[in-house]
Amino acid sequence: MTSEKPVRILLCDDHVVVRAGLLALLGSADGIEVVGEAGSGEEAVATAAKLRPDVVLMDLQLGPGIDGVEATRRIASPDVHVLVLTTYDTDADITRAIEAGATGYLLKAERPEELFSAIRSAAQGRTTLSAPVASRVMDRMRGAAGPSLTDRERDILAQLAQGLGNREIARALFISEATVKTHLGRIYAKLGVDTRAGAVAVAKEKRLLP
Repeated sequence: MTSEKPVRILLCDDHVVVRAGLLALLGSADGIEVVGEAGSGEEAVATAAKLRPDVVLMDLQLGPGIDGVEATRRIASPDVHVLVLTTYDTDADITRAIEAGATGYLLKAERPEELFSAIRSAAQGRTTLSAPVASRVMDRMRGAAGPSLTDRERDILAQLAQGLGNREIARALFISEATVKTHLGRIYAKLGVDTRAGAVAVAKEKRLLP
């Protein structure tokens, strides 16, 4: 027997059968107590304000009325954490939910043990993402960080930004003009451009210049 207080849960899903299944599942978990349930976004907001649960398990698609993202935005606070539990894993859904304040994002295909662990983590304010969701988030972050350039390519890009020609870049970096042209071709391909001006513009936009 544990002396710790159980994590208090509010379920929000517009499907009665899904809620019943979750109630049965969570009832078998140590240290987790379902204190309420809601079938719509509006009901979840009102119930969360009344019960002040530790964690709200939130579906995204809730039928008529406000959706799970808007409900999350209204509920999420330092004391009430929202853990999205849904079948949807599109980039748009993930981004909207996280920006709305969701502490975690799980898919309904997760194993029970992973759900229980995620609930306990969410209660402590720790982020938990399903593996496919985490992979999508990382891919987006890598894309936002810009293309991967080698140190030499960055050197040449910096010279390019100063308005130097191929011969001047070759002299400055002690390499041949042919080597400069080869590197420029790779830089253009990575940045998706075909001119020197275009390369400099994209490099500035993605903060690739020193």
